Amino acid sequence: MTSAYEKRLIRVLEYMHNNPTGDLSLDALADVAAMSRFHWHRVFHAMTGETCAQAVRRMRLHRAACWLVQTHWPIPEVAKRCGFENLQSFTRIFGQSYGMTPGAFRNRGDLTSPLLKPERGDYPMYSVEISNFSDRRLAALPHQGPYVEIGKTFETLSGILTSRGLWPKVKGMQGIYYDDPSAVAPEQLKSHAGVLIDEDETMPDIFEDVRLEGGRMAVLHFKGPYAGLKAAYDYVYGIWLPESGEEPRHSPPTEIYLNGPQDTVPEDLLTNICIPIK
Repeated sequence: MTSAYEKRLIRVLEYMHNNPTGDLSLDALADVAAMSRFHWHRVFHAMTGETCAQAVRRMRLHRAACWLVQTHWPIPEVAKRCGFENLQSFTRIFGQSYGMTPGAFRNRGDLTSPLLKPERGDYPMYSVEISNFSDRRLAALPHQGPYVEIGKTFETLSGILTSRGLWPKVKGMQGIYYDDPSAVAPEQLKSHAGVLIDEDETMPDIFEDVRLEGGRMAVLHFKGPYAGLKAAYDYVYGIWLPESGEEPRHSPPTEIYLNGPQDTVPEDLLTNICIPIK
């Protein structure tokens, strides 16, 4: 029996094949999948081993290779029909994947597959449970850049809380991650480093007042260094969600930190990855 996630995947792959010159942006493909942009790109990457951008490039290059060998269209025409902005970018990207220029490839007359291959691996198992969350309010600082560097924003957050004696008002620490790091350039990734506070608390204006909608959450319990969180995300998006039949809501994933590196060795760090589900 074809799962709902498999149907989404097939629909997106068919759309990519049928619209080489169309809008194949990340958001457009999420719309085709009928899934929130916060989650679809992670699901696609975890299920296929490719990012959406890699799959689009592979399909466009494969079509270009076929047309180079099977038609007499000028190379600029092939590039245009495959959705490349200009001949220079087509020549560069084609050469990176096939090891030769489009002209040399045409003269050779032999179709071969692109060098780019999906690398979907085996994912370790993690404990995941479904919980109901109430609405949450965070006092937060924005972070833009690699997620691995959000620690410096948490350090700033902690420093402000300490200097102003605000820790007694804090109910926990959380991070909000709005983008898929496999699909968005590291310098463009957006997130929030925040602390959970009660609704009636007053916080300094330096913090942003961030609201998180409650409801059903898939909660993955992770133990270990933060560097291992990627494998946990791959599991929950590539294995658990498709097998569970659950569908994520249009809200970003969050991480709840149950302890911290200040007084805990990396192997004993406890993190809950929370995926809002319908």
